[in-house]
Amino acid sequence: MMARRVPAATYRLQFHAGFTFDDAAAVIPTLAALGVTDVYASPILKARAGSMHGYDITDHHAINPELGGTDGYTRLCTALQEHGLGLVLDIVPNHMGIGLADNDWWLDVLEWGEDSPHARFFDIDWHPAKVELHGKVLLPVLGDHYGRVLEDGQLALRFDAAAGAFNVWYWDHRFPLTPTHYGGLLSEAAKEAPDLADIAKTFRDLRRRRRDRRAVAASLKERLSNPSPAALAAIEAVVGRVNGTVGKRQSFRQLHRLLEAQHYRLAFWRVASDEINYRRFFQINDLAGIRVEEPDVFDATHGLILDLVAEGTVSGLRIDHIDGLFAPRRYLHRLQDKARAAAGQDEPFYVVVEKILGTHESLREGWPVAGTTGYDFMTQVNGVFIDPAGERPLTKLYRRLLGGTLPEFADVVYEGKRLVMGQELAAELRVLANEMERVLEQDWHSRDFTTANLLIALREVVACFPVYRTYVNRDGATADDLRDIDWAIARARRMRATADPSIYDVVRGLLTTDYARTRERRHVLPEVIRLARKFQQYSGPVMAKGVEDTAFYRYNRLISLNEVGGHPSSFGQTVAAFHRQNQDRARHSPAGMLATATHDHKRGEDARARITALSELAGEWDARVRRWMTLNRRARRMLHDNGPAPHPNDEYLFYQALIGVWPLDGDLTGLRDRLVAFMTKALREAKLRTSWTAPDEQYEQAVEQFITRVLDDSRPNPFLPDVAAFHDTLAPAGMLNGLGQVVLKHVSPGVPDTYQGTELWDDSLVDPDNRRPVDYERRRALLDRLPGDPADLLRDWRSGAIKLHVVRALLHHRRAHPGLMREGAYLPLEAEGRRADHLIACARHDGDGGWLVACVPRLTVRLRPADSPWPLGEAVWGKTRLTLPDGAPTAWRNLFTGETVQTPDGLLGAAEALRAFPVAVLVAGPETET
Repeated sequence: MMARRVPAATYRLQFHAGFTFDDAAAVIPTLAALGVTDVYASPILKARAGSMHGYDITDHHAINPELGGTDGYTRLCTALQEHGLGLVLDIVPNHMGIGLADNDWWLDVLEWGEDSPHARFFDIDWHPAKVELHGKVLLPVLGDHYGRVLEDGQLALRFDAAAGAFNVWYWDHRFPLTPTHYGGLLSEAAKEAPDLADIAKTFRDLRRRRRDRRAVAASLKERLSNPSPAALAAIEAVVGRVNGTVGKRQSFRQLHRLLEAQHYRLAFWRVASDEINYRRFFQINDLAGIRVEEPDVFDATHGLILDLVAEGTVSGLRIDHIDGLFAPRRYLHRLQDKARAAAGQDEPFYVVVEKILGTHESLREGWPVAGTTGYDFMTQVNGVFIDPAGERPLTKLYRRLLGGTLPEFADVVYEGKRLVMGQELAAELRVLANEMERVLEQDWHSRDFTTANLLIALREVVACFPVYRTYVNRDGATADDLRDIDWAIARARRMRATADPSIYDVVRGLLTTDYARTRERRHVLPEVIRLARKFQQYSGPVMAKGVEDTAFYRYNRLISLNEVGGHPSSFGQTVAAFHRQNQDRARHSPAGMLATATHDHKRGEDARARITALSELAGEWDARVRRWMTLNRRARRMLHDNGPAPHPNDEYLFYQALIGVWPLDGDLTGLRDRLVAFMTKALREAKLRTSWTAPDEQYEQAVEQFITRVLDDSRPNPFLPDVAAFHDTLAPAGMLNGLGQVVLKHVSPGVPDTYQGTELWDDSLVDPDNRRPVDYERRRALLDRLPGDPADLLRDWRSGAIKLHVVRALLHHRRAHPGLMREGAYLPLEAEGRRADHLIACARHDGDGGWLVACVPRLTVRLRPADSPWPLGEAVWGKTRLTLPDGAPTAWRNLFTGETVQTPDGLLGAAEALRAFPVAVLVAGPETET
């Protein structure tokens, strides 16, 4: 049996046509020199052409040709193996890319409907409440109402002579005709080409065949392919007549009748939110949910992945959107069993899950995974750098900007979730209410609860839900599930949205499955379990869209708190809380991922760290914002129907984002375009004055003009030097926050991940800004010059070499001492002295004599000496010191400076640890004694 591989440290790479396997292979030597042990790759299976992320998979049986296909993948694996690196692969079990003409499974469903062997692969409701959709899948792909699109001639029947098949096309979308309707078209063509008469009759006879219909149809298509010139001309003539003539309404009647006879119904894209009858990934129409809980679907979608595991080229898996699955625990056990068997190892295969945890929530026990992908760590580590003294003045400033009224963040979330359920995810909720009503109708005690009232109650419960989802299954609800369900039910009752509050008792019974755990109702238990799980698949997307993509863009008190997995109502956290979280990690998920930046982040790790430093300068920030709003008043526009543009809330968001991404070298090239793209996305996500579905072009243009004017450096513009001056004050504190979080990430229990390019300063914003090309040649050149003199790194800190030095030193130590970092005890260190509140420190210790002590400053603005931006030495730290654990060595080596540090009395002076460099990691042990 092979030994289990657990990464010491990962490096995330985002693959797309502009960054292929060969591009990645070329940078593997640089990643190895950096100290990375495993590449953490975005999805690599065949995805929609031009995909920048790979989450829209269209073929689970092929490696993406745009990335280099199988040959390119082999070359990448060769490079990885030559440098001893593993590969953790991001996989997508929840959904597939559909629409267009590139997903054979989906096209087969459109062609054959419920008779398709792939019909059960997709989560389709073939019998929705709307009778007209029975046996059909709604396709909301049209850019206008169906009738207009039809009469404009945008729907075109075409004959594919090479395949012997008929399809209707709408731009790049292909809709196959079911072969049972070929006969009528071919019979008409046979009037001009008699040789088509026999095949036309055989196609018509398909309607009477059931058992071998698909096989016969395939044979007939082959016969119909490559027809004679006369037959082809006759078919094309029929196709031309069916397609109608623009301006002659009646000429489209035949095409309409033909479409109405298919297993799908074409519709205006705006219909999706109300009537769509297949489960989507969030509200994205061209990402359809798949039923991976079915064993044959699992096997069909994981076969190639498991083959890669078996051949030894994939050493770990990252599971995307685990909360979207019908039965996450069952899925993970099936995956773990098959992956372990494929890898030929007794120990569990390395698996992590993308899971966003609530403040009171832990990863469920019994899941066979190493941990999460680290969103929880990202928000926790940011929290310890937030100055609690800044909460009151920043709240006061924000309240004033909003006109004197500041809503609770919980209320913003509630409204955001209700908005999402009303505008984007209404159809799914309606389906759920309809199905629940059908169950309740079977018992005379519950049959009077109508669909309308169920819809109201479910909407309130989901809006009040405190977590993304529960995990009720055949065994019922756990204590954690009951806690969260009861919280939501209690709050929903208080909203008094329905006249009959007893409906919440019934809803609770359905969500916990207790409703059907009586002798009289036992017969509906399987259906109630299914409905509870469908509810769980729904509450997660509503939380994600209502919080991450709505509330986070509405509530802008301090936007570094508005991060995936974050809780902006909590203004940071204590050092003690951070240590408790790390101790819990050491006990339960010592191999889970630790992230400070991801492909999903709202702001890059150093932009976030800089914005966090505003909490230390709240008074000056208040004054600057007042001044900037005055300086820029002429750049704003008053819109008759929409007030000022930008609204003060949006303008305040802009100023925070601007500070976060202000270039360290002062070069504003490209800054305007980045901020326009960011603000446009932020405004649409907030859904207050514009949105994705109903963009207000006037408001968006006014905001774009505002940004263009205030960032114009071609004329005297007092705003820009004022921003630059404030940035110069803030940036060193932001830099220290950035270095501090990097150190804590690499010494905490878990597997630290470096998102591509963030080994240097990361000033990115939300995607697509965080997916800009990475200059690896520059990184390699800087790596080759390290370590360098610490004083030189401080003088040249804007280049990012100082961060690269810290990352490299930590990664090399982790790679050399995996046992210390994976199994070593995590010991919080207490500081004492005048500056004790400005330190975060911990020790790691293993049973083989390996030791590590990390010491990081926090809230550094108040520490800054008059003649330097760096809090170094005794002048800053005085007698502040750390008490080391019993049995700790007395001689240490500073990982960043090479200095020897002595602690003969078991006390480490902060002034000595931070004498020449602003963060410290001291190491000692058999291999590091000096």
